[in-house]
Amino acid sequence: MTNSDISVLIPCRNEVQYIEKAVDSILNQEYPYGEIEVIIIDGLSDDGTLEVIERLIHKDNRVKIVQNTAQTTPHAMNLGLKTAKYDLILRIDAHAFAGQDFLKNNYKAITKGSDIMCAGGRINNIYENNISEIIGYAMSCSFGVGNATFRVGGNEGFVDTVAFGVYKKEVFDKVGVFNEELIRNQDDELNFRITKQGYKILYDPAIQSFYYVRASVGKLYKQYYQYGYWKVYVNRMHKTLTSVRQIIPVLFVLGLVLGAVLSLLVTSFAYLYVSGILFYIVLALVFGIKTTKSFKKGGMTALIFPVLHWSYGLGYLNGLLSFAILNRKPSSSKKTLSRS
Repeated sequence: MTNSDISVLIPCRNEVQYIEKAVDSILNQEYPYGEIEVIIIDGLSDDGTLEVIERLIHKDNRVKIVQNTAQTTPHAMNLGLKTAKYDLILRIDAHAFAGQDFLKNNYKAITKGSDIMCAGGRINNIYENNISEIIGYAMSCSFGVGNATFRVGGNEGFVDTVAFGVYKKEVFDKVGVFNEELIRNQDDELNFRITKQGYKILYDPAIQSFYYVRASVGKLYKQYYQYGYWKVYVNRMHKTLTSVRQIIPVLFVLGLVLGAVLSLLVTSFAYLYVSGILFYIVLALVFGIKTTKSFKKGGMTALIFPVLHWSYGLGYLNGLLSFAILNRKPSSSKKTLSRS
């Protein structure tokens, strides 16, 4: 075993259509630096996924399975960490797959400095229908998701978080493992601890992965509502804002609600309120068209932006009420994943 051997962890539940492609995209990589193992942490799948996994194990002894009775992602990741035998740990979702030279480029990035404890790259969207295409455009636009480099792209550089990151295993001894209270934002919270301890996270655009976008506006709404809700819990845990971009959707929601109330009370304010809404609509259309390079798709994408902003902002405000004001624990209704 060398420090370039890599353990790939795949949290999974009911991914019968996707798990084989995810695993094969790793096993078929050329990786001259060391050994590979793939650990699938399955959350009691009941849709035929287990049969596919058993076939993959029979075909290639580098594939292993671990049962995740808790059925949450942070539990899955920590079970994977306990099982992993190699010094590099990489996470990728079952609902995604690796691009060309994914492992090579992750290795090159994570070994660029002794203080780099995590590295990752760009997530490219895969669309299964017209709705998922429009949602994907909105999620890969800076107007929709801010400066999340792993979604919108950018030059190589140090960032505050990545998705599908590769980690030096030693970092978990230094900053701790995944927080099992967090149904959402567990990667962001771990990465915050990494940077807080003075280590670095490197974004490298050469690292490419592909992700199947949700094909439902309702599931997207639930996903971003949960992001906002759980972000407040993370903030309270660390007694600080973990990123500035999380505040923008909150201001969006407050601006719409308070602006409507003030417009009813002060007639002259209504003109300012309507002007603000029109300005938002124009910006949404401009960014939508710029992202899609199509007037029709741009207009449809513009309709998704307020879904992202409103759901995240509303979730964040609910989190503020629950955690900061009422000092409650997370609601059990917020623990159901948006793909289920």
